[in-house]
Parts: sequence; structure tokens; C-alpha cells
Amino acid sequence: MAEADLSHHGHVSLWSGRLTVRLESENHGPSRLADATVRIDFSAPAAPGQALPAHCLWGGDRTVLCRTGQLRPVVRSRETVLELELDGDPAEVVVRVDTAWNGGASDQNPENHRHRVLVPATGDAYAF
Repeated sequence: MAEADLSHHGHVSLWSGRLTVRLESENHGPSRLADATVRIDFSAPAAPGQALPAHCLWGGDRTVLCRTGQLRPVVRSRETVLELELDGDPAEVVVRVDTAWNGGASDQNPENHRHRVLVPATGDAYAF
């Protein structure tokens, strides 16, 4: 079985009912990954009918799934940017980022790809 240490890093912000997520994934090795999928969940539902980047799809009204593409060791993925309008104007949102699929590779350090971020509606960028 291949071993790959996948991590996700970026930042999220919320202002006037608009949630922005900027995310990159990285493989710390030692094996390369042909592809992986990152799941982004948010605690407030998104307004219906919004377009996503070509490498992403909706997994429900509170979930987006995005492909990372091939990840060689110590190489970052393309940046994924989600700009979503939420239903209503919440005062805060909880965003969870996690690996949904990594091609079956063994990951000895799963904590660097699991994040939970409380995002107040301040417009500030909160890092993960």
C-alpha cells in the first residue's frame, strides 16, 4: 500500500452572507497520489443554483467536494477558490475541511488534513 501524507491549508472569510474559501492541498510523501478529493462542509446552507469551479461538485446544500489532481511529494495543488452565497446572513459559520478520498493511500498523520474553523461574519480571513 502506498503511503502519502496529505494536508490542506488555506483560509475562510464570511461577510454579508458570502462565504469565501481559499484552499490548497499538499502531499508530504513519500508516494505520489494520482488524485484526491477534499470535502468542505459548512454549517449554513448555500443558496441554490450556484456554479462551482470545474473540479468541484455539490455534495448537498452544505457540502462541496473538490478534486486536487495529481499530487507528487512536496508539491502543492492548484488553489481552489469557492465564493458562495449562503441562505440568509448568518452571524457565523463553522467550516470543516477533510480528505474524502486519497486513492487508498495510508496516511500516518491524518490531523493535518482535518480542520474545523469558526468563521464570524467580520470579513476577516481565518487560517487553517
